[in-house]
Amino acid sequence: MVSREHKIDSQHDKLQLLRSITHSHAINETSIIVDASNYIKELKQKVESLNKDIASASDLNSLPQVTVEILEKGFLVNVYSAKNCSGLLVFLLEAFEELGLDVLDARVSCQDRFHLQAFGGEVRLFGFC
Repeated sequence: MVSREHKIDSQHDKLQLLRSITHSHAINETSIIVDASNYIKELKQKVESLNKDIASASDLNSLPQVTVEILEKGFLVNVYSAKNCSGLLVFLLEAFEELGLDVLDARVSCQDRFHLQAFGGEVRLFGFC
């Protein structure tokens, strides 16, 4: 059988481990357990908040809507997002540059919502005009 002292030492070691994991500064057993309970509640709130963020990010309405029209002498690109996305304008301008599209005129609104309307010169598809 396990001695009483061994059980007490084991329980003390487990409480000290719990104390370190939960970043508790408590000394007595009850306070360590209360701190651990509060720590678990905080973790649950963080998980719920992250789940809400994931759900809202995966909402299809939050994705930007993009339309592209080939005009007689150029192109028109419209990008609309119901919410302003940080860095979206820079990303789009870099994409235009990588694709070799010359933007001649653009209108952008980035306050509460994002809207870009870009007009460009002639489009060369696969080296042909």
